[in-house]
Amino acid sequence: MKVLDAELIASAPRVAALPPSGLPEIAFLGRSNVGKSSLLNALARRKKLARTSSTPGKTRELVLFRIRTDRGDIGLVDLPGYGWAKVSKQERKSWQRMAEDYLATREELRLAILLQDLRRNWSEDESLLLAWLAERGVPGRVVLTKSDKLKLGKRKERIRALAGEIGEGFGKPIATSSEKGDGLDWVWRACAEHAFP
Repeated sequence: MKVLDAELIASAPRVAALPPSGLPEIAFLGRSNVGKSSLLNALARRKKLARTSSTPGKTRELVLFRIRTDRGDIGLVDLPGYGWAKVSKQERKSWQRMAEDYLATREELRLAILLQDLRRNWSEDESLLLAWLAERGVPGRVVLTKSDKLKLGKRKERIRALAGEIGEGFGKPIATSSEKGDGLDWVWRACAEHAFP
């Protein structure tokens, strides 16, 4: 899929404040600092579309982008990260509710992409999230980030190990590098399968 243009449509502190986009939407979720914003920028072929930071928990709202492609327009949604963010428990719970509300109620949602740092171990949080998506009939895929941080042999070993942890029903995990552009075409292919069936 060829990207023609990209723009920020809206950011909102809750789902009710996020305007209907009229677009097929793909949600990106994962731990704080997993590389969501970097991956969104790489997919959009724009360096500063989504704000990036080395500080976990930078994205605190639902952020909706319109990506114009040669196949049609698509919405990419950056959800707040979970896990390590150095914020209060109350704020973390608020982010979790916001993400769950979006995933459970957003009519435009076509696919949820869970990002996992290839260097990190799979945790119960990720398993519970995939189970939650499956229970609600939300299609999901797993994208492995930061693959360029590992040498080839170790990278293959980690991909095999994580594929075993992920289990059935979510396809083969896609290994990516936002810095080098590896795997981006496969992510777009997964998005297109659900956005333009």
